Amino acid sequence: MGKTVLVVDDEKNIVDILSFNLVREGFEVVTAYDGEAALEQYARHHPDLILLDIMLPLLDGFEVCRRIRTSDNTTPIIMLTAREEETDMVFGLDIGADDYITKPFSLRALQARIKANIRRHDAQIIDENVEEHTSGLLIDTERFDAYVNGTAAELTQREFELISFLAASPEKVFSREELLSNVWMYDYFGDLRAVDVAIRRLREKIEEDPSQPKHIMTKRGVGYYYRNE
Repeated sequence: MGKTVLVVDDEKNIVDILSFNLVREGFEVVTAYDGEAALEQYARHHPDLILLDIMLPLLDGFEVCRRIRTSDNTTPIIMLTAREEETDMVFGLDIGADDYITKPFSLRALQARIKANIRRHDAQIIDENVEEHTSGLLIDTERFDAYVNGTAAELTQREFELISFLAASPEKVFSREELLSNVWMYDYFGDLRAVDVAIRRLREKIEEDPSQPKHIMTKRGVGYYYRNE
């Protein structure tokens, strides 16, 4: 059986087009046309990935994403929207979406995003030797989380993979493009600021003072690196 994708959009023609092309690519597809139905389909089918429009009846996509993330930090969620405001992109990523694509989009680009997010989710490329005890920070590769002074940071899968990747090569600076390639596992078609949002969320969870980080460091004009303290 193929991977299951939940397609959520209030425009039936978009759902039909996406469903047809995803089935042709070998995916199982379930659909919903409003936010409440999206949550029902999610609970019933436990999809491998969710394509989630923002502008939905009953519950908008942001609220659907937020509710799913209260109990599920791993299922990839790609937000779909016709709006182009930066605040939408940032807010969607802030509440736990993995990716973001603006309508109109090419089916080829969307399919690449879907396959990359599922591949990343399945692969869970994690170095089993990555476990850093530095200044009260523990990266736990068995529980897929980080602990700050003994308290779980409750990282999403993307956040855990990001800190694990950086910590595997301490002091090595990675550009945003390199992080997208190695952590997101695809060449990014959109805004590199997605990395900045993920870094900011990660710092808020693991740094005592996110404005003065000790672990996830910025090399101005270049990228980010992990510092051993």
